[in-house]
Amino acid sequence: MSSDLFPPADTPPPADDSRRTFMKQAGGIFGFALAAPLAGQAERLTAYSKTVTGATTLTLRINGQPRTVQAEPRVTLLDALRERLDLTGTKKGCDHGQCGACTVLVDGKRVNSCLTLAITAQGKEITTIEGLAKGDELHPMQAAFLKHDGFQCGYCTPGQILSGVACVQEGHAKTDDQCREWMSGNLCRCGAYANILAAVREVADKA
Repeated sequence: MSSDLFPPADTPPPADDSRRTFMKQAGGIFGFALAAPLAGQAERLTAYSKTVTGATTLTLRINGQPRTVQAEPRVTLLDALRERLDLTGTKKGCDHGQCGACTVLVDGKRVNSCLTLAITAQGKEITTIEGLAKGDELHPMQAAFLKHDGFQCGYCTPGQILSGVACVQEGHAKTDDQCREWMSGNLCRCGAYANILAAVREVADKA
């Protein structure tokens, strides 16, 4: 017995306009349409990759002295300082520009060196924590941090000090609240914020 719900066994397969056939045809058309753009994109990426020829010579002016380093264009200023030039005072914290441990000064302005390509810092004056003191004479900000115990573990301290120096130079440390706001990009996991604030404010008051 046959019916519309139970066709006989010798019923031919669905016509070409069935859902399965339609999906196959649509997939083929869609793939063909994408093939040319994807191929073009692959060619552009391949051409771009050929322009990155590996390590190149970079000349960076750091703490008043020119330093030469071999690095790829993608190397960050942080990695160039730490891994190529052995200036390990600049710390790698989050490596995402969120903690401020890697803060250095570039032409007097604070930057997160983990987000700055070394190649873009050529021709600029870079100041790291190693360049603040003059021989045995500490920078006033360093002396203030010692006086007020502005650190515990010390990991964030280089970035805090350099950020504090810039904060004072920018005129953004005239009040406690202003100082807190403009130093908020530098995090202290130990929670020594009150002492850090006292150190920065003392230097600002004497500036």
